[in-house]
Amino acid sequence: MAAPGDVDGNGDGAPAVSLRPLGLDDVDDFMAWASDDRVMRYLKRPLCANREQAVAQIRDTVLGHPWFRAICVAGRPVGQVSVWPYADDGGRRANIGYALAHDHWGRGVAAAAIKMVVGRVFDELPGLERLEAVTDVENVRSQRVLEKAGFQREGVLRSYIAGRRRGDEAKDAVIYSFLSSDRAT
Repeated sequence: MAAPGDVDGNGDGAPAVSLRPLGLDDVDDFMAWASDDRVMRYLKRPLCANREQAVAQIRDTVLGHPWFRAICVAGRPVGQVSVWPYADDGGRRANIGYALAHDHWGRGVAAAAIKMVVGRVFDELPGLERLEAVTDVENVRSQRVLEKAGFQREGVLRSYIAGRRRGDEAKDAVIYSFLSSDRAT
């Protein structure tokens, strides 16, 4: 049974997905993706090795974030999505990032969540005109999610992503965008 506010991901039987704020009470669910290297390998944040690190990350990073939501299936958090406006651009542009627990990969959950974000974030962040996503060129799954959600691939940014560890070689990235005017198409 779907939780209140859940929607069928794509109208094709994908799991019901909803978005809501992530809080400290969600720490155990948060650990399902924040401690999994398969999920976190393309993200800038370090793995949460224990519950205390997860609580600290939620407290110090998530709770004060301008637009951070839990991706929920049947009302339970299975991932996260955040939108971060660029400070130097007056809020016209923002970056979107997301992560999903490995058990939910390949089921349409991430694409459904990203579609929900673009359906509301332009109204919730006044002045926002452009949403950008940057993915490692090797992260083909994430690129497919963005394309399914209506993002346009713009190109490759060479040596753009710094390595997770000091001394790691910078990697190429693919940049995608979704414009406020794309909602009408």
